[in-house]
Amino acid sequence: MIYVISGPSGCGKSTLIKSLMARLPGLQFSVSHTTRPARPDELEGRDYYFITRERFEEMKAGGSFLEWAEVHGHLYGTSLDEVNEKSRQGDLILDIDVQGARQVKKKLSGVRFVFVVPPSYPELEKRLKQRKTDGPEAVAVRLKNARQEILESAIFDYLVVNGDLNQALEELKAIVLAHRCLFERRQKEFREILKSFKSWP
Repeated sequence: MIYVISGPSGCGKSTLIKSLMARLPGLQFSVSHTTRPARPDELEGRDYYFITRERFEEMKAGGSFLEWAEVHGHLYGTSLDEVNEKSRQGDLILDIDVQGARQVKKKLSGVRFVFVVPPSYPELEKRLKQRKTDGPEAVAVRLKNARQEILESAIFDYLVVNGDLNQALEELKAIVLAHRCLFERRQKEFREILKSFKSWP
């Protein structure tokens, strides 16, 4: 199963994803390519693949991306190789923006789309300012983009409101666990159970 998790910048989706992966085994994370510089706490290959704009354009021209978008002046993309490799290892999470989610929805079937939102506009503004990674102008751009992303959220299957982190994490975890319990996904396990019943007189 592939889960696309999106939401406005500052909604807390990255924190939610890291917490989910720490608590729920069998999840893989699709590492995106980006042209933006790495932040002090980010590592190559763990958070992003940091590449030049020239290299990004080469990959895009070569059809290497499942989806790509320009966000806040930087390019972001999910490579097909990354998705194919990681999805063979377990359930896969894509942390991408709404533009990318729309592209994935057109190209892949059976994907579950989750939209994470803050409880209010003032709360999002407070979080963006508290991060201290952007100046006032950049914060204003992110807030403007957030309004547009929320207006386009109808393409998603699930909504997680990240007001309380623990509650939001439980909701996200419930989405994944519910899909793992689908009858069609547990056929192998169920066949073994059937065998045990058939062996009894």
